[in-house]
Amino acid sequence: MQPLLERLKSPGVLVADGAMGTMLLQRGLETGQCPEQMNLGKPEVLAEIARLYLEAGADIVQTNTFGGSPLKLAQYGLDIRTEEINVAAVRAVREAIGDRAYLSASCGPSGQLLKPYGDVEPEAMAESFGRQIRALAAQGVDMICVETMTDLSEAVLAIKAAKEIAPDIPVAATMTFDSTPRGFFTMMGVSVEQAIKGLVEAGADIVGSNCGNGIENMVRIASEFSAQTDKPLLIQSNAGLPELKDGVAVYSESPEFMAEQCLKLIDCGVKIIGGCCGTTPEHIAAIRHRVDQRAAV
Repeated sequence: MQPLLERLKSPGVLVADGAMGTMLLQRGLETGQCPEQMNLGKPEVLAEIARLYLEAGADIVQTNTFGGSPLKLAQYGLDIRTEEINVAAVRAVREAIGDRAYLSASCGPSGQLLKPYGDVEPEAMAESFGRQIRALAAQGVDMICVETMTDLSEAVLAIKAAKEIAPDIPVAATMTFDSTPRGFFTMMGVSVEQAIKGLVEAGADIVGSNCGNGIENMVRIASEFSAQTDKPLLIQSNAGLPELKDGVAVYSESPEFMAEQCLKLIDCGVKIIGGCCGTTPEHIAAIRHRVDQRAAV
């Protein structure tokens, strides 16, 4: 395949996959269980999910490594198996997609707070991300996605670790924003403008937002991003905000609604459109259809 960053310079939009957690919960992951533990015990489930998203039309398929840093895995007593967990995740996806889609290595928050808000030193955080990214990069991933970040300092440490360890692998970085009366800010108080500046200066090749919002708010966030950077934009919204029904999180935005709204993301110049919590292969198939329709006009 054409290298990802070259592909992004061409006209058109790439479609990324949808939720991982939603799909895992449908396939036996129990609430409170470490999602990445399934990489070791049920790699066939990861391969199945990857195939479903590929068949739905995804150009980019992610790994089940969102919580694969040793700091995060330590919460489950699995930090000693960091390399094994990350390697298994990449191999499962690669087996399913071959070279028919780009393989994106997911790298989410550590679940810990940096000093002075928490007790983790920056050096320890950087080392944690470095250990995960080294294992992912060694398997030949096409992209590293530092995602769902709310602390800009943590995101910067992850991006820099990726750039130091694997300078030839493109790095995407997305943050999660909340809508406030003053505009969009992360839980740690980072504005869109601050996020763009920090992520780009750290070396991110692709920037954007994921999680925390339904598609309509994501259109507003994308508009802010496009007005302030010429970096390729990645947007992955939830299928709305979750509502608890009988103890289960239910997301209300239909595949058709999200796909129709995605046309506004294209108008904002977004280059990669996918889904986050609550989205399924049906959502991705609908988005693929609308993206292809727009391209044909």
